Amino acid sequence: MPGLRGCVLRCSPASGSPVDKVVGGIVIRKNVKEMTGYTPGEQPRRAGLVKLNTNENPYPPSPRVVAALSLLEPADLRLYPDPMALDVRQSIARLHGVTVDHVFSGNGSDEILSLCTRAFVEDGDAIGYFDPSYSLYPVLAAIRNVPGWPCRLDDAFGWPCNDPEPCALFFLTNPNAPTSLAFPLEKITAFCRAFPGVVLIDEAYVDFAPFHCMELAKTFPNVLVMRTLSKSYSLAGIRFGYVVGSPDLIGALFKIKDSYNIDRITQVIARAAIEDQGHMMGNVARIKSTRARLTRGLTALDFEVSESASNFLWARPKRLEAQKVFESLKAEGVLVRYFPGERTGFHVRITVGTDAEADRLLAVLGGGKA
Repeated sequence: MPGLRGCVLRCSPASGSPVDKVVGGIVIRKNVKEMTGYTPGEQPRRAGLVKLNTNENPYPPSPRVVAALSLLEPADLRLYPDPMALDVRQSIARLHGVTVDHVFSGNGSDEILSLCTRAFVEDGDAIGYFDPSYSLYPVLAAIRNVPGWPCRLDDAFGWPCNDPEPCALFFLTNPNAPTSLAFPLEKITAFCRAFPGVVLIDEAYVDFAPFHCMELAKTFPNVLVMRTLSKSYSLAGIRFGYVVGSPDLIGALFKIKDSYNIDRITQVIARAAIEDQGHMMGNVARIKSTRARLTRGLTALDFEVSESASNFLWARPKRLEAQKVFESLKAEGVLVRYFPGERTGFHVRITVGTDAEADRLLAVLGGGKA
């Protein structure tokens, strides 16, 4: 209706009749206007860059993914996908030794995180997370318009807090990002046992770590363990994540998800990748080898490098400012990630790429610029 352009009507839930109107403007929620959104890593279009800033896997996904794509019928794209993603969830259930009702799959792990803030957090409750950690967590709390409770890590980015503040949901990232460190399994277990709300253990990088927490999702009714195909499976481009937990928690997520949250192509690709564990583990072994080599090279160049359990390094230059290192590398066509701030501004985060990419990074840092 042309006469209503630029006009927002507020209606009474009971009668549906307009009780208020705002003319000549758009109503945006106060917390959305005031919040700062998530800043993703730079995705430049310039060719020839060494891209070590977004923790992507440098190697191709499983050949089974290519084969699965070749078998897709374009005509089937006229049909909606399976809203329950049953085939891929069955593959995940077999992988982890659970039944399918313990598995939920999402449009990337970020959708799962968002759904958890809606399913397990009442108005006025709080959401907890480490500080520093994945910078999306406080954004999700702000979107949900509830307080965020940052559990401040110590000066070495270890975990000092034993008694969590009261909150309904805690995002426990292990290995942590951007610090690359894995927390002790015993401490995670004790935390999950004592925590009164839901604990989501975000294991985005766990395939590069020496241990995982999947058993906790089978043991504790308040624990979810989340994985993604973006890192170890080389599938950041399809946006697929999943979470394992008790049927009660999983059922709550199904109640509030979008009707068809995972498209047909993604379901087929994800299943093919998950069913080829050998290929994934082979790529992981290559990355871990380069990780050790890159750590030695950076240490020789006077960087302090944390003991990584992920596919990236958290490195502090001892002689230069981290921001200057970031800018100098970018000027030479090598992208890493820099997080300004009191806790993170002394470090750069470096994705572990190929050996050739590691050589290029080290050469630029060493002054050779080869």
